[in-house]
Amino acid sequence: MINSSEARSPEFPAPGEIISYLDMCKQWGVSFQRGMHFHLRPDVSVILMSRRKNAPYRDAIEAGGLSLKYEGHDLPKTKNCSNPKNMDQPRKNPGGSLTQNGLFEKAVLDAKKGIKPPEIIAVYEKIHRGIWAFNGFFHLTDCAFESDGIRNVFKFRLELAEKSLETSQGLSNELAHTRLIPSPVKLEVWTRDKGACVLCGAKDNLHFDHDVPYSKGGSSVTAKNIRLLCARHNLSKHDNIE
Repeated sequence: MINSSEARSPEFPAPGEIISYLDMCKQWGVSFQRGMHFHLRPDVSVILMSRRKNAPYRDAIEAGGLSLKYEGHDLPKTKNCSNPKNMDQPRKNPGGSLTQNGLFEKAVLDAKKGIKPPEIIAVYEKIHRGIWAFNGFFHLTDCAFESDGIRNVFKFRLELAEKSLETSQGLSNELAHTRLIPSPVKLEVWTRDKGACVLCGAKDNLHFDHDVPYSKGGSSVTAKNIRLLCARHNLSKHDNIE
């Protein structure tokens, strides 16, 4: 399981950090072509989520950013399955092996039985074409296979793993990780700040930053309190927080 020293490692981004698709692929050593990746590393899985209008799945941020509800993935589109949205999401592949849905479901069941600890999930959210934000590390805590009115789908529940979220700057959890910023706010801020640090114009190593920290009463739900800062200015700001 990821501990605080591993979470401080430079190989992992800080919550709120913005990353390009290509850099994300380099970071994990894979070409991301799907949204669910069980055990990309021995003790870490990866989920890619999107809450944009054209997103193929209905993912949701709940409890003020403390938890996520993530929808499982459909059958691939084939000659025998021209409309996957009318078919139950699969637990197993045709050969009998578990799909990503099945692997994540098994991880939930194993954790509930005490066989293994809750799976650690690194969650990335799509902001714009080729642009992603790291939402942080979550525990995979529950799973349901339920009807959406047309077919049965998997619904996975993930809860913020706060003890694994210290950043490379060594900040306390209270300052290092705030409640998740809603997707429309992220997009509004990205567009308003033109994808650059508002203080120096840098376009790399960017973070979504709360002008007034969440722990000090700042809001995550309005773009007025969120801005883009580069890593240097983000760090210098935290150095001045009392």
